[in-house]
Amino acid sequence: MKELQPSMDDWQRLYDAATEFKKIKCWEWMLDSNIFGVQNPANGEIAYCCITGYLGEHFALVLYLGTEGLGIYLKAQSGRAMESPIEMFAGQKCLMASFEDRETLSKEDRGIIKKLELRFRGRNQWPQFRSYQPGYPPWNLTKDEAEYLTAALRQATQMSLRFREDPDILNPPKKNRYLVRIPSKAHDGYEWEDKWLKPELLEEKQEIVVPPINEIRLQKIKKTIKRRGGSWEIDFFFAPTPVKEGDDRPYYPYAILCVDSYQGIVLNANMIKPADYMIEFPNNLMSIIEDTQVIPNEILVKKAEAAKLLDLIASRLGIRLKVEKRLEMLEQAQFSMLQFFR
Repeated sequence: MKELQPSMDDWQRLYDAATEFKKIKCWEWMLDSNIFGVQNPANGEIAYCCITGYLGEHFALVLYLGTEGLGIYLKAQSGRAMESPIEMFAGQKCLMASFEDRETLSKEDRGIIKKLELRFRGRNQWPQFRSYQPGYPPWNLTKDEAEYLTAALRQATQMSLRFREDPDILNPPKKNRYLVRIPSKAHDGYEWEDKWLKPELLEEKQEIVVPPINEIRLQKIKKTIKRRGGSWEIDFFFAPTPVKEGDDRPYYPYAILCVDSYQGIVLNANMIKPADYMIEFPNNLMSIIEDTQVIPNEILVKKAEAAKLLDLIASRLGIRLKVEKRLEMLEQAQFSMLQFFR
């Protein structure tokens, strides 16, 4: 189903809200650690708002969407960086209203500004609105996203002014609580109130649900392939070059790489859609075993998620499965692959 696009009235409200937000220059007293939530009036989702620009580098309001988005924000704040800049960039789940130079805007951005007869001049003055979803490059807003970002900009303006008067307003009464602006319907729109909430992400660790594997295929491998030996290093990671198919939104494919731990020989390199990786990653391992006609003694991975996805196959085939922080041979092959893309 194709997402609805914002109307010109939607864009007008969004640009008005962004202009008011920028006018108060709240990044002069707000840090990116002064985070608060805004609940989406349409579906109840909570976004965690982060205001950037205190150091004068990038002026923006970032909405980290839901518990997944909050987890990404907390990981970045803690200094536990992802594998690479592309992993961090392609792993974002947020909406952003930023203020850019005119040259940064797309043709579509400039077209909307022209239709609305708006005027902006100078550096870091031109509003730009983008949607970030894991596995995808930044993209234009849908109607629902534009409406949510409009509401969040208005609430961020109010919260910033309140914070300037009372810097203790965001100090939580208990650990892992966030002040969240909650809407309720009123005759002329919405009324908003403060609530201190604990995100689900912090209440319960999210489990990886592993899709079922092809049992017939696995049993055939176990029955017909008798040769064993060696150690393999396997990982999946975002490739830096987006792929576009037809009119669909471009996406960053996952690259799957399998390398012999001792010789550094690349046994397999494959590209898959990010939406399919939980199914294709285990299937890819079975394909490598079928192609090489070898069941390895050991498989080394870097991600706990990768180990979870391969655990059933490894246990059925008697393969030792280990998570390691560094995989030297695989990292060398990954570096060569990324250099090729660049």
